[in-house]
Amino acid sequence: MASPGFRSIFLSLSWLTFLLISTDASVLVTKRAPNGPLAVRQARTVQKTGLPGSWQYQGCITEGVNRKVWKYQIVNENTNSATACLSQCQRFGYQAAGLEYGTECYCGDDVERAAAGSTAAPESDCNVACSGNTQYLCGGGNRLSWYLWTGTPLYVWNYASGASAGQYQMLIGGVVVPLLTTPGVNGKYTFVEKYGTGPPNSTGAYELDVSQINNPSLAWRTMHVKTDVFCSASITLPDKAGRQINIGGWSGTSTFGVRLYWPDGSPGVPGTNDWQENVDELSLQKGRWYPSAMIMTNGSILVVGGETGSNGPPQPSLEILPRPPGAGVYTAEWLQRTDPFNLYPFLAVLPSGGIFVAYYNEARILDERTFDTIRTIPNMPGNVNNPAAGRTYPLEGTSMLLPQYAPFTAPLGVLICGGSTPGPALVVDNCVSTTPESAAPQWTIERMPSQRVISCMTALPDGTFVILNGAKRGVAGFGLAKDPNLNAVLYDPSKPVNQRMTVMANTTIARMYHSEAILMQDGRVLVSGSDPQDPDFPQEYRVEVFVPPYLLSGRPRPSFTIANKAWAYGASIPITVNLPGGGPARVSLMGAESSTHGNSMGQRTLFPAVNCAGNTCTITAPPNVRVAPHGWYQLFLLDGPTPSVSTWIRLGGDPAALGNWPNFPDFKTPGL
Repeated sequence: MASPGFRSIFLSLSWLTFLLISTDASVLVTKRAPNGPLAVRQARTVQKTGLPGSWQYQGCITEGVNRKVWKYQIVNENTNSATACLSQCQRFGYQAAGLEYGTECYCGDDVERAAAGSTAAPESDCNVACSGNTQYLCGGGNRLSWYLWTGTPLYVWNYASGASAGQYQMLIGGVVVPLLTTPGVNGKYTFVEKYGTGPPNSTGAYELDVSQINNPSLAWRTMHVKTDVFCSASITLPDKAGRQINIGGWSGTSTFGVRLYWPDGSPGVPGTNDWQENVDELSLQKGRWYPSAMIMTNGSILVVGGETGSNGPPQPSLEILPRPPGAGVYTAEWLQRTDPFNLYPFLAVLPSGGIFVAYYNEARILDERTFDTIRTIPNMPGNVNNPAAGRTYPLEGTSMLLPQYAPFTAPLGVLICGGSTPGPALVVDNCVSTTPESAAPQWTIERMPSQRVISCMTALPDGTFVILNGAKRGVAGFGLAKDPNLNAVLYDPSKPVNQRMTVMANTTIARMYHSEAILMQDGRVLVSGSDPQDPDFPQEYRVEVFVPPYLLSGRPRPSFTIANKAWAYGASIPITVNLPGGGPARVSLMGAESSTHGNSMGQRTLFPAVNCAGNTCTITAPPNVRVAPHGWYQLFLLDGPTPSVSTWIRLGGDPAALGNWPNFPDFKTPGL
């Protein structure tokens, strides 16, 4: 007679086996081998030893009341085990985990368990064998085998207060809902917006003079574009005028558009120049909506990707401006294959040579002459439960190049934060970073304090980065994101990994789809835009600034004077400094950037060598074009953490002779 809870099955072949099969997976099983003694297998138990890292089993618990305890679910029909589950949670920075139904793994934080109303359950309730290791139990029906990380915390988020948290301040009421913002070498800031598909009275372009902030009629200068710049690309050219170029657009001829603006005037002095454009004289070879652009090492302009027009098929190619004689476009299989998740790809010149490009959840290095792939980087990690999460539009994270320091021998670091998943959107709550030039590059994962999509990131002159704007649910696009993320986060790459993030001040303004953030010459961050076409979040005309802590400490600013603002590579540049804090002096070079859709085209942060004798210092310019591409940079002097007001300098000249381009009647050129 079998014991209660068992069924006894008698099988008789050429040998006799007695098998006791349990209806409770936690009891032992016996079996007699042919002509052998009775074998006893151990009862199934929850795995408590041999766990990875510093995990410890806590007990069997119930699921939440009307909700799951942890939202990140991983289903492994054949491979679930405590070891596999806990290792995955640990990799992505989660310090609580649960296993359920034998096949399910959950990752999260312990505060969620209490918030969900989960309670202790009898150990006998967690009675289902793990699908990947049947000697152990992995929860039960609506029951979780609960584990906690008890070692050194996997992450440390700092929470600043007072002046240390920075501060959002209202700057000015706007006249434009920008899609793209760019600081000008004339000390002003250009805004471009939808033209034709935007407000009926919009001219599509405006310039902001912050020296006139108390007189809005003087602060804003109306400018004009001729075609719709909706979801175009912009960069600042290395010509001697620091012209801005805007490329692509929304539909029809605007997708072929190439627009140029020569910044003129100065703070307090109105300019007169306007955007120049004639698609019949100057155009792209292929129409592009959502492209990216960058300056190559030869000084030419590289234009990458996009779609043929509004929600059209992919434009999986690269092209060069000015167009080399006889050159066509360069087709890229990787852009065709990953459409539509690769728009506004992140681009960078690498110090060792080649072009880094990150798109969707992939990255590679291209030959800077042929655009063939030199190296494929391992795919970026996504969410803990979904490797298909992406980082570029429409899954839209945000990216920065990490600071480079003299003597510029270390590989360049790339940081990409946030994003979302295809299908049912689950917003990413981590940053990933890599050094693509390393012998075997891998991605490092760092959890963020909250989920973030359609966000922005701005490089600060002290080598830190501020992450701001965006949402906690959804993807990029009109009406596709909810739950605005109102707080700023400071990322400090000088700190240990997983200790780099500090939660800063909150704004009261939802900055959703089509918001921007750029560095100002006074070290503040200009925050603008939000055009989600969503009744919950109106179009946002107000312009704010985020004031970093270094401007709220009460320390006086340093200052400097400089005569030479056109630098050759490796040159020695004298400056005269005033360091009220006593120094030592540091200087940073911040690449001219254009901000749109989480992409800061042209961004770069460099700390060149500087040597001082008294109040006279000598800066050694970056050594070559791969370390610091040709172009315009804001030069800041730092006294401790406090930056000066910047001065624009030009590095490396204009080797592609863009100053003479385009040679058409409707375009004014500055020459060489």
